[in-house]
Amino acid sequence: MQLVFATNNLNKLKEVQAILPPHIKLLSLNDIACLEDIPETQSTIEGNAVQKADYLKKQYGYDCFADDTGLEVEALNGDPGVFSARYAGPQRNAEDNIDKLLSELKNNTNRKAQFKTVIALHYKGKLHTFTGICKGEITNQIHGDGGFGYDPIFKAEGYDKTFSEISLDVKNKIGHRGKAVAQLIDFLNPVNS
Repeated sequence: MQLVFATNNLNKLKEVQAILPPHIKLLSLNDIACLEDIPETQSTIEGNAVQKADYLKKQYGYDCFADDTGLEVEALNGDPGVFSARYAGPQRNAEDNIDKLLSELKNNTNRKAQFKTVIALHYKGKLHTFTGICKGEITNQIHGDGGFGYDPIFKAEGYDKTFSEISLDVKNKIGHRGKAVAQLIDFLNPVNS
């Protein structure tokens, strides 16, 4: 089985490849010569995932999936949410985003947050969605140098280390993207297909 993953984010690609079983061959946007920016103009995480998958299916015809992820912070009414990658501006800089978030939460004792990933899959002519959520909290400062995005300031419930301090294997088991991908894999399992 061959699927295109609609991302240019090499970190996401690496995370997902580490989870997928050998019978699913993953192609990147680069592999299919999709070099344009795929639109992400929806107001929800779900909407962006569906928009990206729809675009890829319509323009290139492949069975494919796309994901969108957001960090939802309780004290900020769910922000940055759908704007997580561009929270500090269009430059999409993770350090700037982290600095802005820590500044916004500076005097706030409510640090509850969750990562949410939605995967939209176009497969055999139908659209399916899968959602993974990881609840946790925002730390007061950066810890660790692994991972990407907001990983250095996010601790999952029940863990005393940030996503930047734990192994990719552990992150994939407990994390939002790993949970959504597990649902995708279960759906694509030959027994269920």
